[in-house]
Amino acid sequence: MFDTYVTVVGNVLHEPDQRQTTNTGALVTTFKIASTARRLDRQSGKWIDGNSVRVRVTCWRALATNVKQSVRAGDPAIVHGRAFTRDGTEEQGQRRLPYQVGAGGGAAPLRPR
Repeated sequence: MFDTYVTVVGNVLHEPDQRQTTNTGALVTTFKIASTARRLDRQSGKWIDGNSVRVRVTCWRALATNVKQSVRAGDPAIVHGRAFTRDGTEEQGQRRLPYQVGAGGGAAPLRPR
């Protein structure tokens, strides 16, 4: 009912991974994107990196096929979709809440291939 939609502008961290679901046979493609804030350091006059956020992106069906064919590791990209977290536990037993985006509006490279 109250979904949260986000737009992430960043760089693709690894090659998209595609699989088919076992129950419906739908295609799903996943990859991670990182977005890092940049700011101008007035003393040095140089741009420096600030905080960053990394999210896992999930694309379904036709979008999954398009992303697999057109998005590569290192590409700058814009992703728009529904934001959510999945509870998980690391091997060391620490709890984690990774951010994820279910891409609905698309995951597009910023430059044409």
